[in-house]
Amino acid sequence: MTGPATRAETCVVACAEAWRGDGAVLASFAGLIPQLAARLAQLTFAPDLLVSDGEATLLRDGQVEGWLPYRSVFAMVAAGTRHMMMGASQLDRLGNQNISCVGPWERPKSQLLGVRGAPGNTVNHPVSYWIPRHSPRVFVERVDMVSGVGHDRGAHEIRLVVTDLAVLDFATPDRSMRLRSVHPGVTVDEVVAATGFALSIPDDVPETREPSADERRLIREHLDPRGLREREIA
Repeated sequence: MTGPATRAETCVVACAEAWRGDGAVLASFAGLIPQLAARLAQLTFAPDLLVSDGEATLLRDGQVEGWLPYRSVFAMVAAGTRHMMMGASQLDRLGNQNISCVGPWERPKSQLLGVRGAPGNTVNHPVSYWIPRHSPRVFVERVDMVSGVGHDRGAHEIRLVVTDLAVLDFATPDRSMRLRSVHPGVTVDEVVAATGFALSIPDDVPETREPSADERRLIREHLDPRGLREREIA
């Protein structure tokens, strides 16, 4: 293991922090970096975290730990014992997410995934988001269609939004989006320019923590020796 942390590795650690303190909940994810993050959290500061292969198997350090049929996942969603890190094609300042379409839903310009499980996720259990390309096309004043609900529509908890530039949260009086930290080498002005609405910005914005030597070793040698993480934000 040589060399400083890359931006992708900083993003892995930032995503992992979303599950800190969760205990024995099911960590679900969309994307390689959140998957690596959940596994890293389980191996380090969150040993009780449940991590699945996305189908019906629970894994610990790459080994089968148990069976989790899909019907049990629905039970965990309803009970609030899951924390999902989803993606978003659009996200607004109050956390409303769109993964359904671009343009008016009656006559969209582009058809996307559809709402999928986003409504149930956002009203029943904590949700975070991973955005590999922070841009005004994603961070919009108003989403074209609400798939996952935001804090103005009864979201349970939207904990973190991690992007290739920064970490954001909703620790404001009106639960609107706040700049929590910027990744090393990124300025506050760059994040503001890449966001299509007015962020809440504290007087002092810290840098996102970089992975420790042990975390870098786990990421590089154990979790992702092929370095596929670097392609997700390239």
